[in-house]
Amino acid sequence: MPNYPYETVDVFTDRRFGGNQLAVFTDARGMSDAEMQALAAEMNYSETTFVLPPADPANTARVRIFHRTAEMPFAGHPNVGTACVLAAHGRDRDGVLLFEELAGLVEVKVSRDGEGRVTGATIAAPQPLSLGLQLPVEAIAACAGLVPEDIVVSRHRPQQASVGVKFVLVEVTPEALRRATPDIAAYRRLAEANPALEGRLSIFFYALDGGNARARMFAPLAGTWEDPATGSASATLAALTLSLGSEDSVAFEITQGVEMGRPSLLHVAARREDGEIRATVGGGCVPVLRGEATL
Repeated sequence: MPNYPYETVDVFTDRRFGGNQLAVFTDARGMSDAEMQALAAEMNYSETTFVLPPADPANTARVRIFHRTAEMPFAGHPNVGTACVLAAHGRDRDGVLLFEELAGLVEVKVSRDGEGRVTGATIAAPQPLSLGLQLPVEAIAACAGLVPEDIVVSRHRPQQASVGVKFVLVEVTPEALRRATPDIAAYRRLAEANPALEGRLSIFFYALDGGNARARMFAPLAGTWEDPATGSASATLAALTLSLGSEDSVAFEITQGVEMGRPSLLHVAARREDGEIRATVGGGCVPVLRGEATL
């Protein structure tokens, strides 16, 4: 029976048991799709990654990302965490890694401390900002046990957007963010009423905090009741924020996971480039566990 080594890290934090957990299977050759999905469900983290040889030898690896119930085309903290694990094994080239993923090629730049230890990474989202559905305020509020007055629409209405994977971005009042609680029945109703969502309904609620933001992300239909840190949604928020103004670039911090007891800090930025809006997200990463799975 083959054994597959894995490592776990906590991402978007500088200390163990904060941030978002990730399991990285560092050599998934020979593993079937069904086995990858079963292992992701078994690990029971927001996502698990599986590292394979790249199709193009100029790239670092092919990386497949699974959450508890399905494969994802792209995600934030899995790329940061996987890059940190592989860089610790010397797989980076001058601090850069290139990952082949379903959403496209993802560039990751790792950071190191004065002694050469990997401390974190910043990823460039693989796609420019694209906008999708706008969803009803009343239905979105119900998904988090809120009332319509809790939803802030002065800058934008509840907006589906993507820089590689789709989220619904919703601004709320700071007080509403604290008491938000996902209602899975309301999620099901909204998903069924909007077939264009294709069953994916991950809602990123955020509140402005000076020049920065606080956020929470609920995706109960995919098995994630609440996510401690959502890098891809955070990058999307940076891109959407830039699209709402006339600046050439924006940069700010997002705090997430506080209500879960796993505080996370994400550094996001977006810039206008050749008529498109591109985004990055970065943060810290710390190693936690090592083991192997026998299949």
